[in-house]
Amino acid sequence: MKAPVFDYHRARSVQDALAALADGNGDAKPMAGGCSLGPMLNLRLARPTRVVDLRHAPELRRVEETSDRLIIGALWTHAEIEDGAMPCATNGFLPSVAHGIAYRAVRNRGTIGGSVAHADPAADWISTLLTLDARLLIHAPDGERQASIDTFMLGGYSTELGDDELLTGIVLPKLSSRGRWAYHKICRKTGEFAKAIGAVLHDPERGLTRVVCGAIERTPILLEETSAALGRAGPQAAAAVLRDEIDRRLSDHDAVFRQMHHTAVDRALAELGSK
Repeated sequence: MKAPVFDYHRARSVQDALAALADGNGDAKPMAGGCSLGPMLNLRLARPTRVVDLRHAPELRRVEETSDRLIIGALWTHAEIEDGAMPCATNGFLPSVAHGIAYRAVRNRGTIGGSVAHADPAADWISTLLTLDARLLIHAPDGERQASIDTFMLGGYSTELGDDELLTGIVLPKLSSRGRWAYHKICRKTGEFAKAIGAVLHDPERGLTRVVCGAIERTPILLEETSAALGRAGPQAAAAVLRDEIDRRLSDHDAVFRQMHHTAVDRALAELGSK
């Protein structure tokens, strides 16, 4: 199939893109790499009257560093993150996750901001950024605001972004030299979307201890009890409480689904313990 007829607008700035979205009266779609929107257009699952191309807006390629934060624009591609084209504030966490996304052809086009805004529950970045306790920069016609990553995604393919708003950047905490992480995902084969994701971060100097369970067909969840146990006594103690928390938090799923996600998080904890 081919895409339905739509108006194409090449935005030259964030403000230009916001104006084009507003003129669409709720029926315009922004496009970053096009890895998700492109197939949806061709399958006619999406039928916007206007597509706003963001690739020529320079603000979406920003990189800013402070003493404890790294701010990156939403248009950095998975491949650029994988290749270390920007400063790495996460001790290799982001490049490692980027390397495991789909295939190189997809990574060359797909963007971190586009992935987060698309909000596929099985995608890597939404779980990774929740593990890092990142914040999102969102531009609206009346200015910029920050959104918490743990409330941004309302459900599968649903976010708090308004029709006239853009996700423009991501605020990442800089990990200390003691910051350790682990990430494990279960896929049917390399390059496919995850069936289960386990992500773990422990940085005592920054006060970050987070264990996340992702690819659960809805918003990824922060496992508070497992995170607390990890901070108190390490990976083995966290693994001891993991099963009960997974069973309770995923009680609406069957035993096979819960076991798969328990395995993903347990393997991430074991990997963290070996570092």
